[in-house]
Amino acid sequence: MMVISSLNPSFKSKKLGLASLILMSTLGLTACSNQSDEVATEGGDTTAAEVAADKLQTKFATLATGGASGPYNIIGTSLAEAYNQTYGVNSKTQTTGASVENMNLINQGKVEMAFAMSDVVNDAVLGQNNFSAPIPKVQQIAALYPNYVQIVTSKSSGIKNFEDLKGKRIAVGAQNSGVEVNARNLLKGFGMTYDDVKVDYLGYAEAADALKSGKLDAAFLTSGLPNSSLMELQQGFDLQLVTIDPAKVAEIAKNETYFTAKEIPAGTYGNEEAIPTAAIMNAFVVSSDLSEDDVYKLTKTFFESLDKLKTAHQAAADINVETAQQGLVAPIHPGAKKYYDEQAAQ
Repeated sequence: MMVISSLNPSFKSKKLGLASLILMSTLGLTACSNQSDEVATEGGDTTAAEVAADKLQTKFATLATGGASGPYNIIGTSLAEAYNQTYGVNSKTQTTGASVENMNLINQGKVEMAFAMSDVVNDAVLGQNNFSAPIPKVQQIAALYPNYVQIVTSKSSGIKNFEDLKGKRIAVGAQNSGVEVNARNLLKGFGMTYDDVKVDYLGYAEAADALKSGKLDAAFLTSGLPNSSLMELQQGFDLQLVTIDPAKVAEIAKNETYFTAKEIPAGTYGNEEAIPTAAIMNAFVVSSDLSEDDVYKLTKTFFESLDKLKTAHQAAADINVETAQQGLVAPIHPGAKKYYDEQAAQ
């Protein structure tokens, strides 16, 4: 026992020295490993960033539009093509009953983006009229172009002014579409309800066909200019546009703040003179589920594709980055704000 005891200090010293050496070696290896991992991680991040420059985090970029023949879908199809070409993402349009349905589709997570009329977007954000509760997922990328209220009839109908619609059979757009919401609000502004007219819920193409066949007295085809269904209708149809008194539009706008007095320019549909009417801005909205980086890229490509969109439909000529933040009716998405801030700093 004594021998062992006398040898113990030396043994302990050697044992401690060996343990220290092992510990230092282990720490050294760990440090090297960590440095290697950091380098690899940094390298990986750089590569990921390079890939991300022409990619999106989302796999889908579906854009809810409206009727197949309307400006929403024509412009949207061209935009979806730009997203496909730029990011290789699965982007396409989804034809719908338009604005109200589009808000619900965003809320349900069935689409990532949508075009809609500003009054409907505002209703969705506040949870009023067609919406039983607010839809917080709706955020805005841009204010687009004005939708002109185009009320169409035949010259033989005797309908010249909005007041003449009372008692007539009219198409007010697809049910719960932005067109229908506008029609209802304008009728209300003129002291009328659906009880004062005979209502048909028809989209652009269906309404144009019904006018041509004499099944309707008049139809609301609220959209950007020109409306392709009306361009076709004027061929072989004695088309007449119904006027809306600008003073009455101003009065209605006191409560329905999205309405503004506009004119359909002479020659749009063979009309010799400009036609006074009402208009309302369109909105480009997006789901808040999309990342800031994705929406920044979607916004950037949207504005960089304006020439392509204008070629698809001339209504897009009224879209520009300078006015895109005017009249926003939903919270702006952080990704869109990043783009606008970047543009302002240039």
